[in-house]
Amino acid sequence: MYSYSTIAWVASIGKGKLPDVDYSYKAHSTADGVFNFMLAMGEVAFSYAGHNVVLEIQATIPSTPEKPSKKAMWKGVIVAYLGVAFCYLPVAFIGYYIFGNSVDDNILITLDTPAWLIAAANMFVVVHVIGG
Repeated sequence: MYSYSTIAWVASIGKGKLPDVDYSYKAHSTADGVFNFMLAMGEVAFSYAGHNVVLEIQATIPSTPEKPSKKAMWKGVIVAYLGVAFCYLPVAFIGYYIFGNSVDDNILITLDTPAWLIAAANMFVVVHVIGG
């Protein structure tokens, strides 16, 4: 996750800001806006994919009234979410600054060069998905 994200934002900076970048809203109707918003929320939820195992992890942590497991879990969840945000927010902000509303859902498609770097980033994703 970290390497893919770093490749995405560093390569975007390396490409430089495109001329005549358009930052306008893409939706042409209210329905488009609602659909785009729902799609974005789904993508955000997918990026924080570890939430489904949190309760099982918390169930395995010893808990007493003096030292409840929810305190340790809360700290862990905050650190994990900050780590994910640290990876994805630079990609979002830098990608939008460089490409505007012409950026694709997968920023590597927008970059399209150098091919070896994009292949390496995709391999990191494969390793992350298989290993995770």
